[in-house]
Amino acid sequence: MAFEADRQRASWRMRLHELIFEADTPAGQAFDIFLLLLIVASVAAVMLESVQGVREQYGEALRVAEWGFTIVFTVEYVLRLISVGKPIRYATSFFGVVDLLAVAPTYLSLFVSGTQSLIVIRALRLLRVFRVFKLARYLGEADVLLRALYASGRKIAVFLGAVLTLVLIMGTAMYLIEGGENGFHSIPAGVYWAIVTLTTVGYGDIAPQTALGRALASCVMIVGYAIIAVPTGIVSVEIARASGAGVSTQACPECSAEGHDPDAVFCKYCAARL
Repeated sequence: MAFEADRQRASWRMRLHELIFEADTPAGQAFDIFLLLLIVASVAAVMLESVQGVREQYGEALRVAEWGFTIVFTVEYVLRLISVGKPIRYATSFFGVVDLLAVAPTYLSLFVSGTQSLIVIRALRLLRVFRVFKLARYLGEADVLLRALYASGRKIAVFLGAVLTLVLIMGTAMYLIEGGENGFHSIPAGVYWAIVTLTTVGYGDIAPQTALGRALASCVMIVGYAIIAVPTGIVSVEIARASGAGVSTQACPECSAEGHDPDAVFCKYCAARL
């Protein structure tokens, strides 16, 4: 009897997992499309509430709708945890964290006013559209990009360290050259100017007035144009090295991980059978 009960629970959990995580069945695809529509509607409601005229006229209705969406997404999040064999692993995954953050702002707004605006984080859940509509080729391209970014992480970290050192030196030099009378009243202000100038943003709220300061600014601008290509080149090389193998839209029933090879039989993250 106990064995039969365990088997029925496992079967029930697998059916729930197939409905919530898989988009290969009509029911699963309909469920995901329904969720995507709810996400779009909830984000639109938050955006409309930020408009003063709309908030004054329809604020109460929008808040009720916001709580309705939150309750639905909360139930869905709990069902996702129930349907996987390793709920902790799912909860700490990228989409697991996004799903939690999608409902947290509304509850947090009970204690901190205005935090409900963070509900726009739900827009990240729209990334599931590639899986829902079986756009596996896009999943493959996204996988290549992620692997390239991961592989180039250390190179980019070294590059950013060099850039931060450079802006610190340039900002300090401009502080010494221009001084407070020209807007450079501290080293942090000089560093801020160096970052704005090096990135070619150029707000213009702080500008050197002396000849030496302008000469230094010219050098920073030229260096800014020169270093723009560095991170682009790093990532481009890693993308060229990354494999372009395709991926399936199947989710692991144990840890809910996605991005498996089309011919995979076992999950490459937890070794569970797919």
